[in-house]
Amino acid sequence: MSKTVYDYNALEFSGHKKSLRDFEGKVLLIVNTASNCFFNKQFKTLENLYRKYKELGFEILAFPSNDFRNQEPLTGRTLETFCRVNQQVTFPVFKRIHVVGEFTDPLYKYLTNINENGKIGTSPMWNFHKYLVNKKGEVVDHFYSLTSPMSKKVHNRIEELLGDH
Repeated sequence: MSKTVYDYNALEFSGHKKSLRDFEGKVLLIVNTASNCFFNKQFKTLENLYRKYKELGFEILAFPSNDFRNQEPLTGRTLETFCRVNQQVTFPVFKRIHVVGEFTDPLYKYLTNINENGKIGTSPMWNFHKYLVNKKGEVVDHFYSLTSPMSKKVHNRIEELLGDH
């Protein structure tokens, strides 16, 4: 049986391990974020996207990372406060991880190495790279940092996966 995103865990700010199996049956957008990045304006558009589709079975999972030019210096409660209070996001944001390099988190190793299964896979080249996951936990698309979460391309793919086209 091939792996899916449901075979991985994420660490919440509390230190509690969260199984991604808890999101089974939902369409997911997995995003690596950074508070000091030019693209951090996407926190607001990600939140808008989340609110639009949440009730239909859509989740955004944010993974802060300091892998690109040290643009995520925050950790712990300071990082959580930035996301929840400053950016007012309500979707799940997890503890800071590595998304590229020697210490890449296992989830991101999976997301970036799925070419062997004939599926889409590419490493993030910058912050706010987005992976779209279907209800079966399979990565079906990805969007580069420049692609706005509010773009027609992103909305169309989400709606297609939710079955609301």
